[in-house]
Amino acid sequence: MVEGEFAFTEADFRKISAMVHGDAGIHLPEAKATLVYSRLAKRLRALGLTSFKDYCALVAGSDGLDERQKMLAALTTNVTRFFREPHHFDHLRDKVLPPLLDAARRGGRVRIWSAACSSGQEPFSIAMTILSLMPDAADRDVRVLATDIDPNMVAEGRAAEYAPHLLEGIPPDYRKKYTVAAARGGVRMADDVRALVTFNELNLIGDWPMKGKFDAIFCRNVAIYFEDDTQARLWSRFAPLVNNDGALYIGHSERIQGPAAAAFRPDGVTTYRKIEGARA
Repeated sequence: MVEGEFAFTEADFRKISAMVHGDAGIHLPEAKATLVYSRLAKRLRALGLTSFKDYCALVAGSDGLDERQKMLAALTTNVTRFFREPHHFDHLRDKVLPPLLDAARRGGRVRIWSAACSSGQEPFSIAMTILSLMPDAADRDVRVLATDIDPNMVAEGRAAEYAPHLLEGIPPDYRKKYTVAAARGGVRMADDVRALVTFNELNLIGDWPMKGKFDAIFCRNVAIYFEDDTQARLWSRFAPLVNNDGALYIGHSERIQGPAAAAFRPDGVTTYRKIEGARA
């Protein structure tokens, strides 16, 4: 199917595609075969395997669960940066947070979920936006949940250290307030930023342990990797978890579809608000 160092047949591709779809809901059309080969060839070399047939046998077996996770991580796109799609953070700061933080000052609860948080730039951008309006937010009942399917990304988020060039999206005044120098020339998010964010592993097509509702959910540039029916189920699962008039932020190439479309109203570019009393 793809010529190269390792034998890679259509049967191999179908097996890998089926496993990725079953595990993470990600749809891999045949046009992605070259990408799959190039990303997983590194894993074959690391394992000393000579064919994708052997690799498929490994990840399909009970002894290959760890490698199956590494396969999924290798095939998952982790493109992220601080304040990516800045209009979402402007909307959060100007329209969503002011009444929520006023309520928090009176003892109210504020919860925001960064779904598919990658290595942490998105939830930390949310946290910095909160702190710009409420410097003592960590002392209030204000928290950001950050989840990702990839344990490596979750670990990077928890470490909260980044190379200096990765901070380019952070406004200069935020960078001065909310980052500190770290070892080996890196930069670390300040303690008050880190205090707002909790990182956990979570598969968006698996079980969700959360019981409470959220005032805003960021799920951006994830659904585009799902088939239409999987996307519709995802939006429908989010809908009951968003408080009335809460916000849902999605990626620039994404649209809410299926029954959940009736539960949200547009409130800006790829920005939606939950309609009071709506069900999905």
